[in-house]
Amino acid sequence: MKEIKAYIKKHKLDEVTRALHKIKGLTGMSVIQGSGYGLGWTKTKSSEQTNLHPGVKLEIICMDDLVEKVIETIERAAHTGLKGDGKIYVSNIEQAVRISTGERGENAV
Repeated sequence: MKEIKAYIKKHKLDEVTRALHKIKGLTGMSVIQGSGYGLGWTKTKSSEQTNLHPGVKLEIICMDDLVEKVIETIERAAHTGLKGDGKIYVSNIEQAVRISTGERGENAV
């Protein structure tokens, strides 16, 4: 199992969500509203004040065989070609537990 964290522009959320819904076997995602900054956004030194930009964070847990499809889908749907389109990170997940049933592992996803 993998965790995919994607940071995208707020106005691309609906398009990305619609695209992800089309992936067979993807069980869901979480969306966290937030703001942040990256080094590419400003020419100021890190010790100077930086403006935060609104965005959303997607968190997706999926089977290993879906990872590339999910990444490609987010990348395509979130792309504007402008600075700050976002980032995607992938991590390993050791365990998953469905609280309501006690299922563990891949069945809990």
